[in-house]
Parts: sequence; structure tokens; C-alpha cells
Amino acid sequence: MAIISDFEEEQTETQTKVAPPSESSSSLKAEKKEVKVEDDKGKAGGSKLVPNKGNGLDLEKYSWTQSLQEVNIMIPVPAGTKSRDGQPAPIIDGDLFQSIKPDECLWSIEDQSAVSVLLTKQNQTDWWKSLVKGDPEIDTQKVEPEPSKLSDLDSETRRTVEKMMFDQRQKQMGRPTSDEMQQQELMKKFMEQHPNMDFSKVKMMN
Repeated sequence: MAIISDFEEEQTETQTKVAPPSESSSSLKAEKKEVKVEDDKGKAGGSKLVPNKGNGLDLEKYSWTQSLQEVNIMIPVPAGTKSRDGQPAPIIDGDLFQSIKPDECLWSIEDQSAVSVLLTKQNQTDWWKSLVKGDPEIDTQKVEPEPSKLSDLDSETRRTVEKMMFDQRQKQMGRPTSDEMQQQELMKKFMEQHPNMDFSKVKMMN
């Protein structure tokens, strides 16, 4: 999806460009917020940022937050801004961290002081490490999702979450996961259908 100077949307799944509707760069500077940096032990010399309260990151000219389903971008603009003011250079220009659903994305001007861009994720089971590839990355291990009911999720995501929760409980109790149980059931049926075969060397998980 592309958001350009007049904020007309062009549908694309992997690239985004966002520009503020004013040429006055001094009035567009958002207040910098301090972020904590944590050493990335799995990457030599690398570092990851602790996510903000919205599980995204606060940058100089914009901030972004996310849930498993959506990404929201907030870009401060001068008070009184309208959708077709000015033709400035893009603020966000690059490939998104992951693909999106263009038909389910939208933007709006909030209180004539900020541009809000809503992106619907294509993959709704992963946390984004950054908004745009090459930007500073957050530590997704520090993400704190808001409590939500399974009924709030779409059917596919709900089944995935329920399966993950079940498998986690099974592992904690030393029992087979859902995939392992399915394999056991298939093997059991196969053994019943072939009683004359020797299955003495077959290992079955309890």
C-alpha cells in the first residue's frame, strides 16, 4: 500500500510510502521518546529495541503499534492539516516487514493533527520486528499482547491459537502433542488393518 502526498491509496502488498501534507519540515518533527536497548546475544554486535506499550516503536517522525492482526501508524502533522495539503517528500519509504491485505487497509486524519494508517496483516500469527525492512528492530520476546477472548479471533487464527495452547499444555505434562496424537491414531488403525505384520520394533509414545 502506498500513501503519497495527496494521501491517495495505491494497492500493493510489500511497499509503503507515507508523506505529510505540508512542506514545513520544522513543524513535522515529532518529539523523540527514549527507548531502552537490549543486547542481542544471538547477533554479534547487534541490538534490538524494547517495544513501546503498543508492541511497536516510537521513532522521530512517526510511531507504530501492532496486534497480531493489524499494524497502526501514527504520523504527526501540523494542526489544521487537510488531506490534500502540500507535496512533501515521503516520510516512510521502503518494503514492509511482511505482506498485507491492501483491500482491508485504510488511512484517516485524526483531529487534523496526525495521519493514522491502518494495515491489515496477511499473516496474522506473527509479530513484526519492524515496520519497514532495514529499520530498527524490536525484541519480539518483549511483546506483551493485550488480553483477548478467543471468540474475538477469526476461525483460522482461533484454531491455530487453540492448537498451540493445547500442545503447550501437553508438553508441560510430558504428553504427546496434537500432531503426535494424530500420528499415533493413524499407526493404531494401520496395525489393526494388518494384524499379521510385526510391529514389535515400532515405538509408540505414551
